[in-house]
Amino acid sequence: MTAIPDLVRATGPVLPTARGPLSAAVLTALTGGRPETAALFREAGAEAGPEPGSEAAAADPYGEDLQLALYVLYELHYRGFAGVPEGREWDPDLLRVRGVLEDRFLTALRRDVPAGRTVADAFGELLLEPAGPVALHGDDQQESVAAYLQHRGELWQLREYAALRSLYHLKEADPHAWVIPRLAGRAKAAMVAVEYDEFGAGRAENVHARLFAELLRDLDLDAAYGHYLDAAPGPALAPVNLMSLFGLHRSLRGALVGHFACVEITSSPGSRRLAAALRRLEAGEAAQRFYDEHVEADAVHEQVVRREVVGGLLEDEPALESDVAFGADATVFLEDRLGAALLECWRVGASALRVPLQPLPPPEPSPGPGPTGAPTAWAESPDADPDWA
Repeated sequence: MTAIPDLVRATGPVLPTARGPLSAAVLTALTGGRPETAALFREAGAEAGPEPGSEAAAADPYGEDLQLALYVLYELHYRGFAGVPEGREWDPDLLRVRGVLEDRFLTALRRDVPAGRTVADAFGELLLEPAGPVALHGDDQQESVAAYLQHRGELWQLREYAALRSLYHLKEADPHAWVIPRLAGRAKAAMVAVEYDEFGAGRAENVHARLFAELLRDLDLDAAYGHYLDAAPGPALAPVNLMSLFGLHRSLRGALVGHFACVEITSSPGSRRLAAALRRLEAGEAAQRFYDEHVEADAVHEQVVRREVVGGLLEDEPALESDVAFGADATVFLEDRLGAALLECWRVGASALRVPLQPLPPPEPSPGPGPTGAPTAWAESPDADPDWA
C-alpha cells in the first residue's frame, strides 16, 4: 500500500503570531513533531474532553486565543501554511484538539443565539436594514458598518474593512462547496448554479475571490491570501471560522445552508452601500466592480437560495429547519459583534486592527502628508495573556 505523500509547502501563507497558550501550542505542534502534538493534546484537555482546568475550558470562546487556534487548524483544510507538512491536515491528534475547540465555540453559539426559530422568523429579519447613520434613525436601531462607511467613513477605515474581509472573500464560496455532496435534487442543482456564478461562471477573471484581490490592489493593500491574519482581531476571525465549522461537519449541513442564505440575502443591500462608499471616496474602478457585481448577482442568488436551496433541502429533510435558522442567526450574531467592534474603534479615530496598515502613499501633488492611519485599539487583547499580545 502506497502512503500518502507528506509534502511540505515551501511557499504559501505564513503562520501567524500566537495570541495565547492555545494558539501557541497549535503553532508549535504544526512546526514540530509528535512530542509537541502530545503537549498540545494535554494543553487543550483533549484526552477526555475539556477538563475544568484545561486552557480550552477556560478560554473565551469568542476570544483572540481560541479563535486564532481554530482558524489555523481550519486553514489546514484550505491552503495550509508554508513549512507545515500537508499530511497534518488529517493528523488525528490535531483533529481531536480541533474538536475540543469547536465544541467550546459551538456551545457558546447555541447559548447566545435564539433556539427553535423557523426559517420565516430568521429570514424575515434579514430584510430589515438601517437606512443610514444613527443620527437619521435613532439610537435604538444599530447602524451597520456598510451604512457608516457609505455616509461618513474615511478611506483608512475602508482600507481596514477590506483588509479584514480579505480573510473571508479570498476564500469566498469555498466552504459552501462542502455542502454540495450532502444535498440532493433541486437543492443540489440550485446550490451548484449559485456556486458556479461565485466561481466566475467558467471564467477565471470573474471568480469573486479574484475580483476581491483586485479590490485590495486598488486600495493599495496586499492581495496575498491570508496576508492580514495577524492584523485581524478575534471578532473578525469568528465569522470565518463559523463557515468552516459548518462546512466541515455533515451534521451541520442545515446550518451551512442557513449561513449561505443569510450571506446572499444581506449581500445586495450591503454591497450597494459599500459601492457608494467607494465612489464617494474616489476608489478605483476595480474596487467598485467587486461590490457592483454583488449588487446584481446576489439579488438573483437570494431568490434562488431561498426558494430552491433552502426550499429543496427542507422538502427533503424538514427536520433541519431549526438548523437552517440557527445558521442564519449565528451568522448575524457574529457579524453584529464584528460590526460593534469596528465602529467602537472607528468612532474615536482608532484603528480596528491589531497591526495598523501601512500608510497610504501621499497624493500627488501634495503640500505634505495628511493623516494616513490611526492608533490601534488592539495593542493589548482583553482576553489574552499579555505575553502573547
